[in-house]
Amino acid sequence: MKNMDAEIGVIGGSGFYSMIKKPVIMHDSNAYGEPSDSIAIGSLENRKVAFLARHSKNHTIPPHKVNYRANIEALSNLGAKRIIATNAVGSLREDYMPGDILFFDQFVNMTHGRNDTFFDEDYVVHVSSADPYCEQMRKTASSVAKSMKIRYHDSGTVVVVNGPRFSTRAESKYYGAQGFDVINMTQYPEVMLAREKQICYLGIGIVTDYDAGIEGRKDIGKVNSKDVEATFANSMATVKALVAGTIRELPQKRACSCGSALENAALTKK
Repeated sequence: MKNMDAEIGVIGGSGFYSMIKKPVIMHDSNAYGEPSDSIAIGSLENRKVAFLARHSKNHTIPPHKVNYRANIEALSNLGAKRIIATNAVGSLREDYMPGDILFFDQFVNMTHGRNDTFFDEDYVVHVSSADPYCEQMRKTASSVAKSMKIRYHDSGTVVVVNGPRFSTRAESKYYGAQGFDVINMTQYPEVMLAREKQICYLGIGIVTDYDAGIEGRKDIGKVNSKDVEATFANSMATVKALVAGTIRELPQKRACSCGSALENAALTKK
C-alpha cells in the first residue's frame, strides 16, 4: 500500500518508537520469516520513516538469534532506500571513550552460523563490500554531530562477534592489536544485507564500555550488561537528536554508489 511506504528505515532500540506521533503499526511476515517486532511508520522531520527494534521492544532476541534477513526484507518491502542503524559498541582503544559516538566506515566479520545473504539459492552474486557504509550518509551525520558539539569520530572499524558472551581479555587484546576500533554483535550481516538490497546504510556506534578493560589501567574494568545499559540510556537523548538531525539534513537525492551495488555482481544469468 502506497500510504505505508517509508523512504528511511531506522533500526535500533525500542526508545526510537516514541520519536513519531500517532505511528501506523504494521506487522510484516515475509519470505524470510518474522521481523524482530512490529514496524512503526510515521513522519519525522517531514520524511516518511519506519522504525524497527532490532532485539524486539522488550529486548528478548539475542544478537545471534536476530532474523536479519526478515528485518531488512521488511524495510525494503516498505520502499526504504536508506537505513540508519544505532548500535551499542565496546571500545578497543583509550581515545574512544564511553559516551562517544562514531560512524562506522569498515567492519570485520567474526560471526558464524548466520544467514548472511539473500543470494543463496540457484543464483550466484558476489557483492563488493570494499566500502559497505554509505559515504553520503556518514558525511551528513558527521556534520550534524559537529554542529551538536558532541564527542564523535567520523570513522571507525567495528569487529563483529557472534555473542551473546563478551570477549575474553585475550580476544579483546587481539582485536585491539589488529587496529580495530570498537566491537559489536549486530553489525554483520545487517549492513551487507542492506547492501544486497541496494539500500544506503549508516551505522552509528554508541560507545558504552571498554570491552574487557584496558591493559595497565586498573581504573578501567571489564564490561558488564548493567553498565552497558546505563551508558546507552544516558546517551539516548543525544542519539535521538542526532538521528533526527541526520534525517532532516539528508538530501532527497542519493549521491552515492549504494543504489548500484548489484551492477556487475551476478555470475548467474536469470
